[in-house]
Amino acid sequence: MPAEPPPMTPDPVIEAYKRDLDRTLLRENLKLSVEERFRKHMQFGRFADELRRAGEKAKARR
Repeated sequence: MPAEPPPMTPDPVIEAYKRDLDRTLLRENLKLSVEERFRKHMQFGRFADELRRAGEKAKARR
């Protein structure tokens, strides 16, 4: 019978990051299919482009 591996000690750096991580968003995204996640990413990209253009337009008006 193989021996069990020794228990892992949590990495303090990873534990520090995990405190500030919203895992609910990760879980919701993982429920989506790859195609749904891709579409969501594309929508965000279009939104970011729109914000960028709006910022450039506002800067040009000054």
